[in-house]
Amino acid sequence: MADKVIITCAITGSVHTPSMSPYLPVTPDEIADQAIAAADAGAAILHLHARNPQTGFPAPDPTLFMQFLPRIKDATNAVINISTGGGMTMTVAQRIQAAQQAAPEMASLNLGTMNFGLFPALNRKTEWQHAWEPEFLESSRDFVFKNTFSDIEIMLAQLGDANGTRFEFECYDVGHLYTLAHYVDRGLVKGPIFLQFVLGILGGIGADPENLIHMKATADRLFGDQYRFSVLGAGRHQIPFATMSASMGGHVRVGLEDNLYIRKGQLAQNNAEQVSKIRDILTGLNLEIATPDQARAMLGLKGADNVSF
Repeated sequence: MADKVIITCAITGSVHTPSMSPYLPVTPDEIADQAIAAADAGAAILHLHARNPQTGFPAPDPTLFMQFLPRIKDATNAVINISTGGGMTMTVAQRIQAAQQAAPEMASLNLGTMNFGLFPALNRKTEWQHAWEPEFLESSRDFVFKNTFSDIEIMLAQLGDANGTRFEFECYDVGHLYTLAHYVDRGLVKGPIFLQFVLGILGGIGADPENLIHMKATADRLFGDQYRFSVLGAGRHQIPFATMSASMGGHVRVGLEDNLYIRKGQLAQNNAEQVSKIRDILTGLNLEIATPDQARAMLGLKGADNVSF
């Protein structure tokens, strides 16, 4: 019997800047409110970053996370997934500190060093609220998103082994799957594995249906029945690739981290709007939506009762 479909919602991220949408959550209250609404709309997993509440700049400070994590946990049964992707200005040590302190059920883990180009967004905006925004985007022209073998091993040990946190393994290209297989072969990663195929980021694999088919076929060879996959289509590819993922037996990710729009030319007013849209599509495909506890069972998570924040 096919799995019920897990909806992940990525609430704010570190890619989009405040001038791109007035609906992008920035403050702890905005992040909490939108996360709770997304869970109410059907998201089983909430993928979370923090931002400076005055400027919207991506921030790694655990004290900022702690201004919204307990509130989300108290108000929902959703799985809390703390990003370790951070933002361009952060060191790896900074990127993992919130997840180290909070010891959540899940954290993201990026599987390879890569170019990560945000600078094309400069062509779509002429007025900026904050001076840092165009500088941040332009700096991605010479930015390397660092995720070395050493970085990955630190995360596996300090977040996984130490805290019982399991991972959303973010795969931006086919080679990232082979990197993960290396750690499976060494016994450092054990199933069930949760893969997030990321398509459409400049520097990673392109958002072509053939690429998703190839990613899944490669994962089938490497991991057999020990994994589940979800798909993140960047920007306008979000809903088409989520739909394709679900039709292939996979899970889905939406949220303003990945796409600011609800349809062509119309900004999404909140994360819950995107969750509701993909939920309607899944229901139309006669697919059932996983509850948070069903997602926990599928992914082998430690459970919300074992999270103390």
